[in-house]
Formats: sequence, structure tokens, C-alpha cells
Amino acid sequence: MEIGIDSFAAAPRGHQNSAIAIQELLERIELADKVGLDAFGIGEHYRKEFLDSAQAVILAAAAARTHSIKLSSAVTVLSTSDPVRVFQNFATIDLISNGRAEIVAGRGSFVDSFPLFGYNLNDYDAIFAEKLDLLLKIRADEVISWSGRYRPPLREQAIYPRPVQKKLPIWLGVGGTASSFARAGKLGLPLMLAAIGGRIEQFRDFVEVYRSTGRAAGFNPEELKVGLHSFGYVAESKEKAIDIFYPRYAEVIASMNKERGWIPPTRAQFEELVQDRKSALVVGSPKEVAEKIIQHGKTLGGVFRFNFQMDVGMSHEELKKGIELIGKEVLPLLRK
Repeated sequence: MEIGIDSFAAAPRGHQNSAIAIQELLERIELADKVGLDAFGIGEHYRKEFLDSAQAVILAAAAARTHSIKLSSAVTVLSTSDPVRVFQNFATIDLISNGRAEIVAGRGSFVDSFPLFGYNLNDYDAIFAEKLDLLLKIRADEVISWSGRYRPPLREQAIYPRPVQKKLPIWLGVGGTASSFARAGKLGLPLMLAAIGGRIEQFRDFVEVYRSTGRAAGFNPEELKVGLHSFGYVAESKEKAIDIFYPRYAEVIASMNKERGWIPPTRAQFEELVQDRKSALVVGSPKEVAEKIIQHGKTLGGVFRFNFQMDVGMSHEELKKGIELIGKEVLPLLRK
């Protein structure tokens, strides 16, 4: 199993400096690389509380400062991006990193980019399907001809640069709809499941839809990789992990209350979720976290990669400590 970190590049609080926040994020990516983590992903958002609207720029900076860690989006909002530009950006990151770039393409959990770039929300799924088709064609062929509804056609057009990797990894980021899981299976794309709440077992049937659809489409089981992205944090003890993570996590959930109707759990409810082996939250000591990740893997019939979403506004030092513990203690337990 691979282990990674996903970050939405949380903006600094109060009068802190955004430039310092970006430098600290790059330091954390360097640290993740140093302690042996497999991947680091940067999200894409268009609101004040995040600094990741130009995720490819952050990943390119990280590529020049790291050696072995895979550098990914988490996710790329493909619906409101030009697939040609997305491919060029990540092919360039692949060149800078000597073959460590990945794309996780998705529709995104927010819709801020639709009015910003002039897209109609009524076309939400159709735009994504069309742009994913174009992105995959660009990956497959250096020179392409293509036409669709939402982008000008391409006539025998060469797309450069080409990446180091012969087949630039493209994952499909999904939430909780069976059609998204089936789409990933039909295309034979690795699946990155964002389980940001609830219990992991609620996704089990969807993952089976993915695998059965992929098998029916002629793909080998080893091609149908499942990744899991979930809120999580590691400290020396469960109590310390909760003390550090809960206050910021509760603030994030409370901020989404008006948009999604999410109500933050009380401290007691949060502790129950942490204790529940089947809840999506992965918070605790290294041993407890490793055991829960293994349990999630069993529930879903195997997980190729687990990504922690831990950057919810905690301090740079708290995040660094969590990354160190994941690399130095959680990873060895999982590998053992």
C-alpha cells in the first residue's frame, strides 16, 4: 500500500503572510519526500481560504525540491479547465520531476470555478465527460483530431511537451455516485475515492461497481487500482491527535454548514468517530492509524493508496510532526 498526503494549501489566518504559508507547504512536501511517503497531492479551489488555485505551479516548485515522491493533483477540476493546458502543465511537471507527475481528474467538491470561467452548471456532467475524453486522447497520441461541444475542435494538432512517463498516470477522483465509479471502471482508470465523512463500508458496493465494470470492459484487476482520501492526523497518542486535529476540523465543517448543511460533531461525537474502526476518520497514534487503514483496505477489498487530508489549518510544526510520524512509524507498520 502506498501512503500519501493531500493538501488544499490552507490560507494563513489573520495577518499572517501567504508567501510564508506557501514556503511552509513546500517544506512539508520536501519532508514527506525525505521520510519516504509515496505521494503528495495539491487540490484546486477558488476561494479565500485556500492558496491552491494554480496547483500546477505549486507542484512544479515541489518537483524541483524533491527526489522520489509522486506529485499529484487532488483534484484537477477538469470541467472548467482546458485539457490541452492541463496535459501540458503536468507533462512539464513530469519533466521537472523526471517522471513523478500524476493527475487526479474530477469535477471538484465546490462549483466556484463555473461562474469564474463562464461555464453553465446545468452542463456539469456533460462537460466533464467530454473533457476527460479529450485529456485521455491527448495522453494516448501526440497528434490528434477531436471535436466536441464545449471546446473548439482540434485538426491534426500536435500537443507538446510530452512527459517522461510513456503513459502519464490519470486517476479519476470520485465522491458518492455509482455512475462516477462505473465511468472509472469502463475507462480502466485508477480510482481515487474522497471519503470525507460517514463510514467506509457505505462505499463498498460502489467500489465493486467500479471493479466489475472494469473487468467487463476487459481490464486486468491490477489495472483497477483504488485510492482512498480521508481526513486524518497522527500524533504520539490518540488523545494528543484529537486535541490537535479536532478544533480545526470542527471549524472546517462549520464553515461548510451554510453550503452543505454539515453540522460539526461535538468533541464527544468526534471521539466516538475516531474510535469507530469503520468511520472514515483516521486519527490517532501510529499503531491505531495503521490498524484503521488496514481495516479500510479490507472493507474495500484492497486499497492501493491511502492519502491523509490533514491540512485543516493546523500549525506548520503540527503538520510536520504528523508527516514525520506517518513516514517513520505508520509506514513501517503497514509494510510489516
